[in-house]
Amino acid sequence: MSRFFYGSDSSSEGSSDEEELYSEEEAEKSEQESSSEESEDEDDDDEDSDSSDEEGGKTGANRFLKEASDDSDSEEEDKVTIVKSAKDKRFDELESIIKLIDNAIKISDWGVISDNFDKMNRLLPTLVRDNNGKPPKMYIKTISELESLMLEAVEKQKVTPKKLSPPAAKGLNAMRQKIRKNNKEYESDIKAFRDNADDFMKDEIVEEPTAAAPKKAKKSSAAAFDAPAGDEDDGFTMVGAGGKAMTFTPESILKHLRTIVESRGRKNTDRLEQIRTMEKLLEVAVSDYQRIRVLLTVISTRFDLNAGSGNQMSQEQWKAAQQEIARLLSILEASPNLIVIENAEEWEDDDKQPTIDEKETFKIPGSVISFVERLDDELTRVLQAIDPHTAEYVERLSDEASLYANIVRAQLYAERLTADAKLEAVPETASRIVMRRLEHIYFKPSQVIDILEEKTWNELPSTLNSTITPRTTTVDATALVSTLCTYLFTHSEGILRARAMLCQVYHLALHDQYYKARDMMLMSHLQETIGSFDVNTQILFNRTLTQVGLCAFRAGLVYEAQNSLQEICGSQRQKELLAQGLQMQRYSQITPEQERLERQRQLPFHMHINLELLECVYLTCSMLLEIPLLAQVGSSPDVRKRVISKSYRRMLEYHERQIFTGPPENTRDHVMQASKALAQGEWRKAADFITSIKIWELLPQAPKIKTMLEEQIQEEGLRTYLFTYAPFYDTLSVGKLASMFDLSERKVAAIVSKMISHEELAAALDQVNSAIIFRKGVELSRLQSLALTLSDKASGLIESNERTLEQRTQGTANAFERQGGQRGGRGGARGGRGGRGGLRGGRGGQGFQGGVLGNAIRS
Repeated sequence: MSRFFYGSDSSSEGSSDEEELYSEEEAEKSEQESSSEESEDEDDDDEDSDSSDEEGGKTGANRFLKEASDDSDSEEEDKVTIVKSAKDKRFDELESIIKLIDNAIKISDWGVISDNFDKMNRLLPTLVRDNNGKPPKMYIKTISELESLMLEAVEKQKVTPKKLSPPAAKGLNAMRQKIRKNNKEYESDIKAFRDNADDFMKDEIVEEPTAAAPKKAKKSSAAAFDAPAGDEDDGFTMVGAGGKAMTFTPESILKHLRTIVESRGRKNTDRLEQIRTMEKLLEVAVSDYQRIRVLLTVISTRFDLNAGSGNQMSQEQWKAAQQEIARLLSILEASPNLIVIENAEEWEDDDKQPTIDEKETFKIPGSVISFVERLDDELTRVLQAIDPHTAEYVERLSDEASLYANIVRAQLYAERLTADAKLEAVPETASRIVMRRLEHIYFKPSQVIDILEEKTWNELPSTLNSTITPRTTTVDATALVSTLCTYLFTHSEGILRARAMLCQVYHLALHDQYYKARDMMLMSHLQETIGSFDVNTQILFNRTLTQVGLCAFRAGLVYEAQNSLQEICGSQRQKELLAQGLQMQRYSQITPEQERLERQRQLPFHMHINLELLECVYLTCSMLLEIPLLAQVGSSPDVRKRVISKSYRRMLEYHERQIFTGPPENTRDHVMQASKALAQGEWRKAADFITSIKIWELLPQAPKIKTMLEEQIQEEGLRTYLFTYAPFYDTLSVGKLASMFDLSERKVAAIVSKMISHEELAAALDQVNSAIIFRKGVELSRLQSLALTLSDKASGLIESNERTLEQRTQGTANAFERQGGQRGGRGGARGGRGGRGGLRGGRGGQGFQGGVLGNAIRS
């Protein structure tokens, strides 16, 4: 063979079994033939190095141009070359490793023993193949003795105070785990060796080197590649990585699965190749037990493809996992005696298939519920990463229907496990899958839930039914959510129960059942303990509170809506609190790890609450409450410190400071313009600004909402007018007010009576003459005037101090909040001072903070 096709014999894995054995006679003859000298030398690396030294530095082409006289030295003629087969070399390598282990045992160097033990196990698959599928006897002897020595060493460590060196102790601990795991596969052989070591070792067949048949004529290199290897490669088996046979038979399925499971988590493991292997194993599986074992392993391997990385599961792998989970559930439904449960014992004997009686339950270790939960989490991660305004998002969102079908199917399986008292199944397992089902429907409209439920039950076999949510011809979404929540209230504790409560409240608020949702929210007392829950539950609480506020607004309850939305919208961090995006603050210090965790908590786009609609509702409610309050400040100094919405006050002040204001461009501009018009008493103009906002079209029954807002603006406009101009009137006709604000006299009288009863208006209602009689206030004393002046000066001092603090600390958010609150308090103080002037000289309207009502009066 030419040297260019020469293969190294140093690797036991890659060496060929086709090497020929030469006798001594053939070796001597070949030495005398100069034409075959190079091929003889190529069979031994040591002879190559010796010949190259004797050539005096000849390399390259000069090596092949040696004269015949140089090849016939006396020493070369006397030397006898013994060539060993690759099989013998591998057994020699095993013997050398065992000798190293014996030497290390003498000095108790467990670190060296551990390293050589690993080398011996790496060499073992090839030796087993060469030994007709059986491990060598010397290997069994070595691991048996190692186990005994390891146990003795461990006992010595417990008894004697002498400690091993850190490397030796580390090696001993490693060997303890390796031997315990490794020797399970060879328990029968080890037992036979320990029973009678001599008889066991006598059976060892030791191949002695024998004289080979006469050497055949050498083939050319081309002929060597073209000739079929039928005669020399009898018994050749295709092998995979590591030299392990890749024959797929029903009897070898458990062995292949054991190999794949043991390689899980190792570096440089080709998981895609493992998945392809398991797909072939699934094809050759002949029993339901084998199919279940293969499916459990292949599903776990698919989920491991993206483990520990920020990548999302591909659509192909996700759909494959979803189909395999559905197939696993169908097998479990067809074979009631086979149960996949977490607390089952694993079958250890890979050489023998378990005997399964159809009348008895056979447990297989695993968790179908965990697979479904992981499938749900992977789809959520994919939807978080996709741009929601593309067709790809809609395509991936359509996979939710098949996922929901798997969730319902897994719930039916969990019900079966929980109902069987012999299985000792954990009730929390069923609660987990019921919670997953609830989290997929609580935020959807009832029409969507009805379609989803009907499609899911049509796909499931007609023999399946649920004890929690029985199959029905008509689906009631609210009843379904209530049933699932009731089950969780009864069979779960802690976080699951709290989340179930929040989901039901959210669903009720979404379907305009405000009073029922409010009562459930108050009775749960979650607002008192929500700080002790995990972040995801706190996000769900924020979403529920927001939905309750929107429900109150749709019902026309402005005060309740503003009160519910105040905590979320008043913080100016709606995106973060609702997990709908990251809102980076100017001076915030957030680490990349914290940012990554925040992004993982983000909700998919189809679960979002419209933030623009939320802001519009909050600002509108704040306007309807704050404008009458600001007008009341001018005539009642006692309420000057009351602030309903600090964020709205800051926006209003900023808008008032603008010299030129154009037509409104966004939602906030519309509300600010409407606030200015309402403060001036132009309620029609304010109503036009509010109803012209296009975001109202997103609400159901938008015309009804706009009509409700017009009525609210009329009533609050009347209250603002009375607060502002009461000091200028002695009596005022109810009919006049009714014509000014386009209200009925009965409605005007009701509003005025309510103001009088709440002590907001110092007046009396003359029902005979249909008029309002105002009472004038009392002049403030000297002491009261000085006290108000001192209060104003103290407020100014606080303002200057906080401005200085803000400059030194570069304007932190907390200082900004305190400054805004004090500014609102100072505005109230100034309003009180204006009211005092009104009692003295009839200029009570000038006390308004922003100056809108004062400008209206002066004009």
